[in-house]
Amino acid sequence: MTATDQVSEAALDLSRQVEMYRHMVRIREFEERVKRTFAEHPGVIRGHTHLADGAEASIVGSLTAIRPGDQVMATYRCHGYPIALGTDTSAMMAEIYGRATGLCKGYGGSMHLVDLDRGFLGTSGIVGQSIPQGTGAAYAAQLRGRGEVVLTFFGDGASKQGAFHESLNLAALWKLPVVYVMENNSFSVEVRTEEEDANAAAGEPLATKAKAYSIPGVTIDGSDPLVVHEAVATAVARARSGAGPTLIESKVYRLSAHGNSIAPPGVPLHFPEHEAIARYGDVAEYEAAKRGDPVPKFRAHLVEQGLLSVAEGDAILDDARAEMQRAVDFALNSPFPEPSAALSYGYA
Repeated sequence: MTATDQVSEAALDLSRQVEMYRHMVRIREFEERVKRTFAEHPGVIRGHTHLADGAEASIVGSLTAIRPGDQVMATYRCHGYPIALGTDTSAMMAEIYGRATGLCKGYGGSMHLVDLDRGFLGTSGIVGQSIPQGTGAAYAAQLRGRGEVVLTFFGDGASKQGAFHESLNLAALWKLPVVYVMENNSFSVEVRTEEEDANAAAGEPLATKAKAYSIPGVTIDGSDPLVVHEAVATAVARARSGAGPTLIESKVYRLSAHGNSIAPPGVPLHFPEHEAIARYGDVAEYEAAKRGDPVPKFRAHLVEQGLLSVAEGDAILDDARAEMQRAVDFALNSPFPEPSAALSYGYA
């Protein structure tokens, strides 16, 4: 490698890391505006929303490990993935607001985002749906023979679904090009993971489940996008080579309560406070999790390494806030879909 090559590689690394941070900030600011909508514009969101604040590093670190043509499936905590893939945030906000200019013309809402042009295959309110559907997408990718890989994301609670075990068994048997990313956010709705998962109760990492299917199982710090990127890139390379799937347990901490519910004017949010406090009374745990927030933590890392100045970090935040304000304004000013138009999307 020449000196020029070394400089180019360093510049690429700088650009990639700053871009990772930019996406993390954009995801956080988008979710903050969704959350604020319930108070600032009561009744505008007519459905459940589930935020993934605290998982930004896991999302961005994973998605920087794939290439165009690869595909992604996610859980109903799905806002961050399409943002990192390049989906228009105004169209996303309009979808969450139920407007005709939304990604799915206002018929899908927060839990049913789709952007096929960017490889985002869609989400569902069904717990664990991404696992068998992502496995099916990986089978299709294998049949096409173009070297495509599928990332399928799900929570720790979803690994207790029968479809999890069926899918991993089949993917291992057929060596499907799929990477299973289990984002362990410490709670299944209002129950701690160790109270409903046998591996966690025994003090084992949840990636231990991979042993039953003779595939690699890796547990990583999901709050560090560089650690996540390295682990997922290794798994993607394995899948692309034809060696089969990997199970990655990405440990994160969900910073918002389980979800915001349908909230007509005057009706309080369903989960107004995080479960660590509301159910377990553990304020210290929650405050510790907030101190480990991956967004400011990664910013501090970039500043300490001389990859980002304070002014540049502030500019990224300002840009993200302005973008999300435009998204809110666009969504609020967009029309609702005509009721009769719903009949255009029946596929009997």
